[in-house]
Amino acid sequence: MRNYIAITFLFLVFMTSNVFSQEAFGEGEWFKFRIHYGLFNASYATLKVDETRFQDKPVYHIKGRGRSTGLLGLFFKVDDDYQTYIDKRTGKPYRFVRNINEGGYTKDLVIDFDHDDKKAHVLNRENNQKKSYAVPYNVHDMLSSFYYIRNQIKNDELKPGDEMRLNMFIDDENLDFKLVFLGRDTIKTKFGKVATLKFRPYVLAGRVFKEKESLTFWISDDKNKIPVKIEADLAVGSLDADLEAYKGLKHQFSIQMD
Repeated sequence: MRNYIAITFLFLVFMTSNVFSQEAFGEGEWFKFRIHYGLFNASYATLKVDETRFQDKPVYHIKGRGRSTGLLGLFFKVDDDYQTYIDKRTGKPYRFVRNINEGGYTKDLVIDFDHDDKKAHVLNRENNQKKSYAVPYNVHDMLSSFYYIRNQIKNDELKPGDEMRLNMFIDDENLDFKLVFLGRDTIKTKFGKVATLKFRPYVLAGRVFKEKESLTFWISDDKNKIPVKIEADLAVGSLDADLEAYKGLKHQFSIQMD
């Protein structure tokens, strides 16, 4: 069960042209997701977009939070805090924060990206150790990737089998992330029926996921490209997440009427 909230963010967080068009989202956007682990209503996760300045640059400050609830919270506490500061023009991250506690498994990292020098400077706040890693051009973190990809998806041009790739840095390693478009689907949500785009990220098998094709997610087939649903087969058990609430959307949420 360890890292299941991290995985959820990672592929909500995938559920990211160097020029970052601001078409899909803006300041004030907020999502809440209900996450189920097996039979448990395991937790809630939220994503919020604010505007601020970082190192005197205009950025989006994006905050993701996850907490365990109900019966699961009695014996497996989850309290996760993810943050990223991304350039409003390019979408590249300047700083990523990962401060998590999942059943006693903790991480407290601050990652600063130097895109000119192609370095990720990682501060482990648990032991006050600093390390630097080489990263590829146009690298992203777990949260910035989600917002970057939303703006790159061209709904009308997608065909089943189309691939998107992204350079990603997580904790201390570089990943070549691949996302495959599976097709279009209409799914039932608490808000009504929603036309969606269905994707499958190819993930590392064994450590968290049962197979490399164990994850599927759906985003709304409109200008918002909202993450609506996630399903995952984990090495132990299964996980799914559903959109529970939202506000501050830049565009109208397209919901089909019966």
